[in-house]
Amino acid sequence: MNRTDRLYALVEELRAASPRPRSARWLAGRFDVSSRTIERDLNALQQSGVPIYAEPGRSGGYVLDKDHTLPPLTITPAEAIALAVGLHALSGTPFAGDARSALRKVFAVMPQRERHATHELADRVRLTVSQRQPANVPHALREALSTRRVLRLHYTDAQGASTDRIVEPMGFLGGDHWYLIGWCQLRAAVRGFRLDRIQQANALAETAPPRPVDLAAVDTLGWEFVPLDELVNTDIGLSPKA
Repeated sequence: MNRTDRLYALVEELRAASPRPRSARWLAGRFDVSSRTIERDLNALQQSGVPIYAEPGRSGGYVLDKDHTLPPLTITPAEAIALAVGLHALSGTPFAGDARSALRKVFAVMPQRERHATHELADRVRLTVSQRQPANVPHALREALSTRRVLRLHYTDAQGASTDRIVEPMGFLGGDHWYLIGWCQLRAAVRGFRLDRIQQANALAETAPPRPVDLAAVDTLGWEFVPLDELVNTDIGLSPKA
């Protein structure tokens, strides 16, 4: 069994045993590897977001939290590949890391036969890779938007000039380029900051005051914007009010 298959099998073994713990020694015997290898595998799963925790004590071990993970999915290999292709397009957006984590979770709970079929199909798909390095989106941007923390940005404008701005984040606008929309304290107005031009972002202790803004009305990119929840509801067959 290769490591990828073992990681999937570990998740399913812990799911089947939950809420009873499985020790590293027991799992090592089950998969015919060393306890140290099992520890490394479990750590890799935890780092990828799989909700595995350790229970101390003589009868302790590792437990998978069923309440925070998905059961085996009836997702087809083609649907799984579609998710992976969509992930490829998220490079340089604020959600690229989260999308990778979500995709790993989906693959981890697919039945083994579908996983193998997905790997076989993936081997026959090729994507072009841009020679340009993807934007390194600061993690602080998304966190500040969720917690309403004011940001200090070191920013390079369209003319190549560097500037420091204190910005109250309001939202993201996406298209050919992604922008952080926020209230710029220097300009005392709403401004758009291209993510690939943000050289550094640091969250401050200051909390941003409520500033209602219609993101669809922000004339920053010259595009017509549609709320994400409207697109999602359309794709899954629900009305926006549902």
